[in-house]
Amino acid sequence: MLLFSLLQASEEAAEALNEVAAEVAPDASFSLLGLATKGGWLMIVLAILSVVAIYVFAERLYAINHAAKIDKNFIKDITDYLQDGKKKSAQALCKKSDSPVARMIEKGIDRMGRPLEDIRASVENVGNVEIARLEKGLPVLASIAGGAPMIGFLGTVMGMVQAFFNMSQAGNNIDITLLSGGIYTAMITTVGGLIVGIIAYFGYNFLTSRVSDVVYKMENSTIEFMDALESKNNDSITID
Repeated sequence: MLLFSLLQASEEAAEALNEVAAEVAPDASFSLLGLATKGGWLMIVLAILSVVAIYVFAERLYAINHAAKIDKNFIKDITDYLQDGKKKSAQALCKKSDSPVARMIEKGIDRMGRPLEDIRASVENVGNVEIARLEKGLPVLASIAGGAPMIGFLGTVMGMVQAFFNMSQAGNNIDITLLSGGIYTAMITTVGGLIVGIIAYFGYNFLTSRVSDVVYKMENSTIEFMDALESKNNDSITID
């Protein structure tokens, strides 16, 4: 009889647990959008920063990839034109190429007839301008990488302050949900800030490495161009 009573009690307890689980399960589920909305107005700021970061990354990636497209025979063709005295043909090839290297070489061709140091200085000045163009927007990406997590932490601190304020206002009727709910909401901004910051950080480093590759190609092309000029006296090159 006692065993029968225990079995019956255990079955009733199991049914009660199942009913509670069925009621709690729908409330426990959440979507990413619903989760983001619980972070407050700072999540809007993080969303704007994420859009800006993605735009800057995509725009700079396109510009850098375009600048990296350099014909392997470009310098050789320029040298052949100059040796044949076809300065205008060399300039036309530079304008057709439309790349940082082409604009640097075009400036060097315009300065032909002057001392080699003056030509080198002109080419390097154009190179510095082209590098600045390639790096345009990268400081914004770096700022987002560092600032987004800080904004997330700010939201967490504000949420914690609000949670403890609610507990202080509750008086003796303190409920653990007042604290846990506030912490839950506050931590969402931290997660959002870290996600945006990580994306911007890796995007910034990737673009920086791509810029370094383009700069290397620019320097290598400049050296080849200057070597071609030094190997033959400018006075011996007839200009049409």
